Amino acid sequence: MSPLNWKLYKTSSEALDAMLEMCQNAHTSIDMEQYILSDSEIGRQFIDILIEKAKAGVRVRLLCDHGGSSDLYKSSLPAKLRNAGAEIRFFNIIRLWRLRDFSSWFFRDHRKILIIDQNQGMTGGVGIRDDMKKWRDTSVLVEGEVVEEMSNSFEQMWEQANENDVLIRIQKARKIKKGNWFITSAPYFKKRFFYHELLRAIRGAKKYIFLTTPYFIPDHRLMRVLRLASKRGVDVRIMMPREHDLPIVESCSHAFFEKLLRHDIKIFQYTKEFLHAKTAVVDDMWSTVGSFNLDSLSFFYNYEANIISTDQKFALEIKGHFLEDMSRATEVLLPKWKDRSWFLWIQEVFALPFRRIL
Repeated sequence: MSPLNWKLYKTSSEALDAMLEMCQNAHTSIDMEQYILSDSEIGRQFIDILIEKAKAGVRVRLLCDHGGSSDLYKSSLPAKLRNAGAEIRFFNIIRLWRLRDFSSWFFRDHRKILIIDQNQGMTGGVGIRDDMKKWRDTSVLVEGEVVEEMSNSFEQMWEQANENDVLIRIQKARKIKKGNWFITSAPYFKKRFFYHELLRAIRGAKKYIFLTTPYFIPDHRLMRVLRLASKRGVDVRIMMPREHDLPIVESCSHAFFEKLLRHDIKIFQYTKEFLHAKTAVVDDMWSTVGSFNLDSLSFFYNYEANIISTDQKFALEIKGHFLEDMSRATEVLLPKWKDRSWFLWIQEVFALPFRRIL
């Protein structure tokens, strides 16, 4: 594997500032892929720079998911981009006559990728919306051969976004390759590359597993490998937000807490700003940053992308973030958790059947 040159950002505001600067400094090309790019103050800052760079002769391509960026789709900004010479496409457009189509609501492009001049790339969990600027999130700026993998993956999704037939999109998805460092996950059989890489890393853990995720709704396989890791003496810790932006997801996530705690898996709830980071680190030797949540949408329905590294320095930096977040978190303890109100317990019971679509 080629060496990885990187810079990590711990907050959305830091990452967004870096992304704006990267776009401003682009000389030949800007390729941006975003689940959420809103018609908001921060969104218009990006659009203004993209328009400026397109008029200056820089090749600008913007790929947004229609579900996450619907307000941008309905605004006048796409037309302004096209008039300036930029290209913009929306992935899996939800049209009125497709409302009953399963693929309209699932198979979302949840990736967050920015590629500048084919030699710099950024990915992580950061969305481009005003309220997200204050979130605790993690992004990584990378250079080197990994950027070529990111660029190839962008090209695949760019072409898929131009297809209206879902069957054609599925066929094209089969061409996606697992990169050297840049790992994708697509909602098709044998294309969930990152999901299987994560499970493999957990199975091989000997000392510790630290997971950070805003949405934790594990499937049976993930629950099993986590329980087995804890059983063989691995220190398993999961960091998630104390308060969620999606109440039903919060209730469904809580439904798994007691089983995890009974298997000596530690749970921490981050108590400051909303925690949206998606990272994992195992034994100082394996770590990842990207868009992948630990829920069914990421496991089975969304297009996702992560950077994976076996560089020890990278792993130690991610580990340092986790330990710092622990100082701003509260540990969930089994006796207290069992004493939660019956009303919360009922909410969890009713939310659990929806776990396969959350």
